[in-house]
Amino acid sequence: VLTAVFYPGIFFGIFFVLNLFIWGEKSSGAVPFTTMFAILVLWFGISVPLVLFGSFAGFRVEAIELPVATKSVPRQIPEQPWFVQPILNSLIGGVLPFGAVFTELFFIMSSMWQHQFYYLFGFLALVLAILLVTCAEIAIALTYFQLTAEDYKWWWRSFFASGSSAFYVFLYSILYFNTRLQIDKLVSAILYFGYMGMMSILFFLLTGSIGTTASFFFVR
Repeated sequence: VLTAVFYPGIFFGIFFVLNLFIWGEKSSGAVPFTTMFAILVLWFGISVPLVLFGSFAGFRVEAIELPVATKSVPRQIPEQPWFVQPILNSLIGGVLPFGAVFTELFFIMSSMWQHQFYYLFGFLALVLAILLVTCAEIAIALTYFQLTAEDYKWWWRSFFASGSSAFYVFLYSILYFNTRLQIDKLVSAILYFGYMGMMSILFFLLTGSIGTTASFFFVR
């Protein structure tokens, strides 16, 4: 239910609010009500049933077996050193994935917001591969340091270790707004940060999922 409703609901809610601002400006770029209704029909008529069918099929598959037995009584986690604290790990872990896509992100944003042509799709695929590898490596490394400190609660830590790169993406969008764009109207600024926020959420889910999956197979 969360997969079918929560993630698309966030995007639909942001898009609907942004569209209200465009309607308020009486802009021809506003999405008409009939199109919004059609999106809702596609969402609940196609997307939600497919997600539920996929979960039904997934539950019928055998679960992944782990090579160890889990004790019913959790072990006490010793006091952790400063360099493996969750916030610090997340802030450090997000730097490398962001650095891998920094240059390409500039060209993508220029094509989006400054009407420039983008044609380096081969290089974009290479950067995507580098991003996948970087997210996996940084998550595995930070999970390893955490496990050597006898802290076994690595699931969400591995997600935020690589997913925090989205925080730097949004910070860069603020820098790009102040240095590259000449936007004076409030509604235009709201549209910009609304769409960049959606991009950052998507980037967060993508990189975090890669980090958690890589850490899982590493630990297993």
